[in-house]
Amino acid sequence: MESRSLFPASTGGAVRLQTLVLVRWLAVFGQALTILLVHFGFEFDLPLVPSLWVVAASAVLNIALFVFYPASARLGDTGAAAFFAFDLVQLSLLLYLTGGLGNPFYVLILVPVTISATILSLRSTVLLGILALTCATLLIFVHEPLPWSDEGLVLPEIYVFGDWVALVLGMAFLGIYAWRVAAEARRMSDALAATQSALAREQQLSALGALAAAAAHELGTPLGTISLVAKELTNELPPDSPLGQDAALLLQQARRCRDILARFARRPEAEEGGEAFAFPLLTALVEAAMAPHQRAGVKIVLNVQPGEGHPIVRRNPAIIHGLGNLIENAVDFAKSKVEVAISWTDRDIRIDVQDDGPGFNVDILSALGDPYTTSRREAGGMGLGVFIAKTLLEQTGARVDFANRLSGGAGVAILWPRAILERAGDAKTASIG
Repeated sequence: MESRSLFPASTGGAVRLQTLVLVRWLAVFGQALTILLVHFGFEFDLPLVPSLWVVAASAVLNIALFVFYPASARLGDTGAAAFFAFDLVQLSLLLYLTGGLGNPFYVLILVPVTISATILSLRSTVLLGILALTCATLLIFVHEPLPWSDEGLVLPEIYVFGDWVALVLGMAFLGIYAWRVAAEARRMSDALAATQSALAREQQLSALGALAAAAAHELGTPLGTISLVAKELTNELPPDSPLGQDAALLLQQARRCRDILARFARRPEAEEGGEAFAFPLLTALVEAAMAPHQRAGVKIVLNVQPGEGHPIVRRNPAIIHGLGNLIENAVDFAKSKVEVAISWTDRDIRIDVQDDGPGFNVDILSALGDPYTTSRREAGGMGLGVFIAKTLLEQTGARVDFANRLSGGAGVAILWPRAILERAGDAKTASIG
């Protein structure tokens, strides 16, 4: 079983260098403006030259990055972490020159760690947090006096310690919160991309028939010409001559190719009774979802509980793929049997997929359907596949519920309002004969 920890595993991602450089320029201008305003505007005696040199170091680094790297360059996890580490050290030097933790701008130490938690890996974020904690601790004991008056302002030790505690707690809270939110967003984005890819594959398979029909139509004309020439050669050459026999064989094979292409070119719904392919009975749609997952050792049983008017629905790749995924997972964990039950009333249509396996893990039963959630007591299966299946089925108007059976094994219930599902099939119904 795959557990979900407080910090989900993540390798981080590439960050565009231009974005980080732009944010640093904002910091450079803000720091320079604040230093000049406090020194000349409020007439506090700051160590002006050293402070401006520290700010200039950030500006010089930004200029170097602009010169040596293209605007489209991206930083990996390690490079971005080094970028933020420099910002932490630079800010700490400014705070050292201007009062340490007595300077109200000490809260800006939180910024690099919080940003790191949203875009970098857990390892990089933890290392940056340790660096920030070290800098904040050193600033308690080593710093220039706060330039408040000629004698300087000496804050009580308990107050400075309170600032340190507030900084540490804020760093921990914001870091954990930002990491969790960003990790969930990344997981959901990856899972939705996988869902779209799966549905796109199903749609490509559905479009393959139309492509075959188009190809058959295009090949029909040259094949007809070949048949005509072969027929003329057959009529003109003696039947017992080698060329006559070859011409007859060519005509026979050309007619066979025309028959094959004709079958490809025919649309199923255009044939007598072919509408069942485009608008199958609900049971036929379920059988299409079951067919690819038959395997030795596990028996898949279809149980139909007939009601009034057998529903007819449009053949839907989302339903076939979503239901097929749930059946496949049930087969993976079943001991010997998977039962697919279909029932309907005049208001609802219901499909149940049940197996005789170990069942779902009760600890995370309520989280089933979330991306990358492993739900069985044994290893493998039921992670992203269940999320994809649930998402596809819910897009067709279904409600999907997961539960463990009292008799043992897992059960998945899929429920549609009948009006929604039959509207996809032009509201057609058929009675059971």
